[in-house]
Amino acid sequence: MANEVLRVAMAEKGETSESLAAKVRVDPKTAARWLAAGRIPHPQTRVAVAEVLGRAVAELWPEPFRRRDLPWFRPWVELEQDATSFRWYEPLLVPGLLQTEGYAHAVLSTGALFAPAVVDEIVAGRIARQRVLDRDDPPQLVAVIDEVVLRRPVGDRSVMVGQLGHLAAVAGREHVQVRVIPADGPWHTGLAGPFVLGRLPDGTELAYLDNQLRGQVVTDPVDVASLGRRWESVTGEALTQRRSIELIRGVAETWT
Repeated sequence: MANEVLRVAMAEKGETSESLAAKVRVDPKTAARWLAAGRIPHPQTRVAVAEVLGRAVAELWPEPFRRRDLPWFRPWVELEQDATSFRWYEPLLVPGLLQTEGYAHAVLSTGALFAPAVVDEIVAGRIARQRVLDRDDPPQLVAVIDEVVLRRPVGDRSVMVGQLGHLAAVAGREHVQVRVIPADGPWHTGLAGPFVLGRLPDGTELAYLDNQLRGQVVTDPVDVASLGRRWESVTGEALTQRRSIELIRGVAETWT
């Protein structure tokens, strides 16, 4: 089935199959098949095409997004499943791929911003995403969090006990590191906001930024490199993996 939305978007931007293919670095015949046969490109390519055409990825290819995620988050979810590694910094929350169901539910229920049924759907999607860490060839995940994440209550005490226990357990896996920046450390560049750096199988690096309203996939190499420098600064403030796990376990005992 032809992709009429893609055809119109290309026409509005004055793009042909050949010109679009050149900009996103694929064969022109491949781009032509997106139009004529309605083929769905690789997630990374979908993001690149959407940027060229000034459209949302889900608008051009809605089929992969008929799922229970927030619409603006879906492009990253697609890319997340293909990534070979993540470098993830969170100053205020446990990273989504490491959250327990109870913790995720408490986070999303706060402020009554979503109806209970919507919260349940988003939590289900978040937990399903975590299966990427259980694959035979899982991505490497290095997560850096601030100590306040361990000490600020989310939900009740049992939720925090479960979350910190899970965090310590998953940090013991070979492909996962969780490192903590001590609360008595100085201000650092990461406190300006959370970010995730992901690497795809072909070596391409992408990033994801979140704010109060929605998230954004970042593909510009200059911006990704800037976040890479911030990552180096952040990790320089963090404890080692061993000391971080000791701290997580110690704080977990205070919640019992």
